[in-house]
Amino acid sequence: MKKILLATGLILSTSVAAFAADAVVYEPVPAAEIVPTGFVWTGGYVGLQAGYAWGKGRTWSNVEPVTLDVDPDGFIGGIYAGYNYQASNGLVLGIDADATYTDVKGSETVWDTPDDVAAALAVGDDSATFTQELRWSGAVRGRIGYAMDRFLPYVAGGVALGRIKTHGVDNEVGESFDLGTKTHVGWTVGAGAEYAFTDNVIGRAEYRYTDFGKEEYAGNEDIDSHTTKLRTHDVRLGIAFKF
Repeated sequence: MKKILLATGLILSTSVAAFAADAVVYEPVPAAEIVPTGFVWTGGYVGLQAGYAWGKGRTWSNVEPVTLDVDPDGFIGGIYAGYNYQASNGLVLGIDADATYTDVKGSETVWDTPDDVAAALAVGDDSATFTQELRWSGAVRGRIGYAMDRFLPYVAGGVALGRIKTHGVDNEVGESFDLGTKTHVGWTVGAGAEYAFTDNVIGRAEYRYTDFGKEEYAGNEDIDSHTTKLRTHDVRLGIAFKF
């Protein structure tokens, strides 16, 4: 009898142990998370910028074959903002918008002869000085760059706007006259580089070429109808806060 009981106990204990072993659930060991190294450019930013612009402006009569050329230049400064997304391969895509106050202007003095612009655009005085001004400008651009840790070279392009005023003065009598002011819409392309000094402070250096397009202006009894266009180059530096 003792042998029977002993054998039965051994069988029961073995079965319980086997059942307990089958009931154990083994959790998989989680793989180590892949954490990007270095600076990550994803995020929004807002900043201040300043620089210098120069270019070529032209106004020509729609009635007579005469043309006025000026070489405007001057200071530009304003704000910019945008958003970047950095892919896992280091490619950075973004959108960038800016608005700038500009003190970009150029003048040319012409004489009242049948062969120059004064014959068509001025009032018939000995000479007149014409001035073309870029009063403000702005742009909305797409950007693409490649992240090298805290260094980001990029190219950008998009739509540009500029408020252009053309006016003059009759040098003989000192009277001023206005040829018109309009907002021109054109395009812009450029290239630059940014550097993240800290996780939140980013510096920028950039070159940009802009064609503000051409607009037609109505004339009056003194001034013929005419067309104005402007193209500029500029270099600018900026500092932005990334959030």
